[in-house]
Amino acid sequence: MPRFIDRGGGQGTICARTGAASDEGPGWPCSRCRVRILFVTPFLPSPPRFGAQRRLDGVIRGLGQHHDVSLLSFFDPRDDISSAIREAETYCEKVVTIANDRYALTTRQKRLLQTRSLLSRRSFESFVYHSPPMQRALEKLVTEEAYDVVNFEFSQMTTNRPTDGRVVRCGAIFVLDEHNIEYDILRRTASSALSLDRRLYSLLDWRKLRREEQQSWRRFDGCAVTSARDEELLRRDVPTARTVVVPNAVDVDFFRPSNGCGDADSMSLLFFGAGNYHPNTDGLLFFLREIMPRLRARYPSIMLRIVGPLIPPEIEAHAGDGVEVTGLVDDIRPYLERATVIIAPLRIGGGTRFKILEAMAMGKAVVSTAVGAEGIDVRNGSDIMLADRPEEFAFQVGRLLEDEALRRSMGSEARRLIEQRYSWAASVDKLEEFYGELMGRRAVPGGAPNEASDPASRRSGRGPAG
Repeated sequence: MPRFIDRGGGQGTICARTGAASDEGPGWPCSRCRVRILFVTPFLPSPPRFGAQRRLDGVIRGLGQHHDVSLLSFFDPRDDISSAIREAETYCEKVVTIANDRYALTTRQKRLLQTRSLLSRRSFESFVYHSPPMQRALEKLVTEEAYDVVNFEFSQMTTNRPTDGRVVRCGAIFVLDEHNIEYDILRRTASSALSLDRRLYSLLDWRKLRREEQQSWRRFDGCAVTSARDEELLRRDVPTARTVVVPNAVDVDFFRPSNGCGDADSMSLLFFGAGNYHPNTDGLLFFLREIMPRLRARYPSIMLRIVGPLIPPEIEAHAGDGVEVTGLVDDIRPYLERATVIIAPLRIGGGTRFKILEAMAMGKAVVSTAVGAEGIDVRNGSDIMLADRPEEFAFQVGRLLEDEALRRSMGSEARRLIEQRYSWAASVDKLEEFYGELMGRRAVPGGAPNEASDPASRRSGRGPAG
């Protein structure tokens, strides 16, 4: 794994952390360096039970194998987080938690806060995540600890970034990990929402969120994204931003095909994901209303299992008559093993979907919309089936239900893709290398990471783009 070497254009090898010359020679890692990294997150990473947690757990745990990692995180005051803290402490030097009371708002309180945001220039998200206690804790940590990297997760958390003066004095590089381009998800919601109130609200809020997100991209030394599409959107808006694609990934040893070949139910579908995430709710309602009736007419014994936390009432209402709703589970793998086909009927999204990556890692056949599989290098008809129209989606699900050989072939190709392209080791290496490049530019006089264009960085696939 690289140890942050920046080669000085014919002037020898320079350690990107210290700025000192290295005697290890060109191309050799600076093995003496353990970099100190602080992650600032909206929730604790472990145990990883939903998509965003899985990214945090995979990245932070991976970096913790070679570097000194600390964690500053919000938590919901209604939750018992003692076991989550103990788990994080197995790979973090220090874990600091801050209660976010706005995670515990009642529906009425949330509506009042949304109304307040509509009457202001700030997005609803900035109201939820801005926290003076978080700001004070962050300023104390970056003042007292000699961090090399401060890594924020999600643009909403950047409302707590220290002032520019404190950032300069602490000497660390500040990196933003964008799980999605958040304003783009809201923009897509505004264009597809069925209810007038959600559509109008999203139309107003996404523009505020875009302004805040773009400001964050300008103020951070570098930005990591999960897909080439998200990188293109970011660079289009802020051409001077320095970026890297760090794909969502899978623990390929944890998620692997079962040795048992006859474990799957004969007519079962699985959808899994957080129920309170609007793209999931929208995709499930689309499937239940427009696709499931077509399938039930042809396959009367078909069963759809919906697994995940915080399933909303409009989804719960469909339980029964071939639909089974399960809440949060500790381990999704037994449900994946039982399912004949995995579905991802998403119409709104950004980043990349863990549900698809993990299903493919388990060697399962997946049917998804094009939006659902966005950002993953899939091949339609080989390692996945893509379909957008209800009748087409139902047809592809039916093909897989009826053809075991096709399911096995597709599952094998899917597993091969994950092993080759989407392991956490590969993604962590990319982020680590990006840190090193940014630190190297900081070590060179006049080399502030987000300033002048650098042809070499463009050739390596990292911004800025013209």
